[in-house]
Formats: sequence, C-alpha cells, structure tokens
Amino acid sequence: HVQLVESGGGLVQPGGSLRLSCAASGFRLADSDMGWYRQVPGKECELVSAHDSDGSLYNADSTKGRFTSARDNTKNMLYLQMNSLRSEDTALYYCASHSPYDGRPYAYWGQGTQVTVS
Repeated sequence: HVQLVESGGGLVQPGGSLRLSCAASGFRLADSDMGWYRQVPGKECELVSAHDSDGSLYNADSTKGRFTSARDNTKNMLYLQMNSLRSEDTALYYCASHSPYDGRPYAYWGQGTQVTVS
C-alpha cells in the first residue's frame, strides 16, 4: 500500500534553512507526480511546491527563490530544501502523491512534519 513519511522538520531561526524528506513506499516515485503542502491552523492548506514525474516544477509565489523540491527516484525519496526561512513559513508540512492506481491528484498524504521559524 502507498505510504509517505515526512521528516526533517524542527525549530529554526529566521533566515535559516531546513531540508524536509519524504520517504515513499508501495509505489514507484519515478512514475508519480508529487507535491509539498503546508497547513497553518485556521487557514487553508497551501500547495508549496509541485514536482511532476517528468521533472517539471512549480513553486508558490511565496516560496519562489527560497524553496526547491528535488527527487531521488533511485531511493524513492522526495526532498524540500527550504532556505531564507521566515516566520510566515511556520506550518505543518505534508508530502503528497497522485494515486499510482487511477491518477487522482494528491490522493495520498503523509502525517506531516512541523516547521517552526522563530
């Protein structure tokens, strides 16, 4: 079965960096479109970065030039390098994948990893 497990969150000072990791299992990462979302309590979930299986990338305006998604298909891993962090980046960050069975967009989600910038 599909499983996504995020790690790498933590407490960091403004201007600092973190790298989030997402370990995927139960499917081939190389075949799936992936993305990073974040959630702040009381606000809608926001797509931070999309990283399709063909390598195309999308970044939200709020993270352009600061956040970069990367894949290691050989390890079935997705990463989010976050630089120049700001207090407004504080959120619970999720890794999500399209369904490998029917292509439903972002059908599978991890449990999330907390990023606190303070």
